[in-house]
Amino acid sequence: MFIQAFLISFGVIFVAELGDKSQLMALAFATRYKPLPILIGITIATAVVHAVSVLVGVLIGARIPTDAINIVAGLAFLGFAWWTWRGDSLDDDEAAKVERDSRSAIVAASVAFFLAELGDKTMLATITLATTHGWFGTWLGSTVGMVAADALAILVGAYLGTRLPERVIRIGATALFVLFGVVLLVEGLRG
Repeated sequence: MFIQAFLISFGVIFVAELGDKSQLMALAFATRYKPLPILIGITIATAVVHAVSVLVGVLIGARIPTDAINIVAGLAFLGFAWWTWRGDSLDDDEAAKVERDSRSAIVAASVAFFLAELGDKTMLATITLATTHGWFGTWLGSTVGMVAADALAILVGAYLGTRLPERVIRIGATALFVLFGVVLLVEGLRG
């Protein structure tokens, strides 16, 4: 159960994070700070946000029938597909925060990523996953998946500049969310 929860959460959150606003923030931070402090800050923020998400998911999951959860989760994943297809970008205020923050990179990244993740699709996906999968595997998998995706952005930002093949990433992530959504809907409707 732990391995399954870990792998599913890792995969879903890794894909959800590709092209997400917080991944764009990681790219922006990487152009200004050294990679390791940014990664530490992201890890701290992600661990906290995903712990809260898992707690909410476990509390919801214990009170709702599994078939209903699968239907809602399937619809949520189709919503995530639409959100991913639409794309994310940093607004001027968010980009300015990355540029002018002179505090340590760890504190700056922790605070920025914590705030960026509240209500984000990766937080909602983690809540959804925690309703039907083990809490620890979901928490660890979602945290590691997000940190891995943001580490990729940090590496790209630090070594290759700020250009990503955004369209290809968005299409692939959207397709995977549609696939997850359809599978969950079918499971829920069969129940």
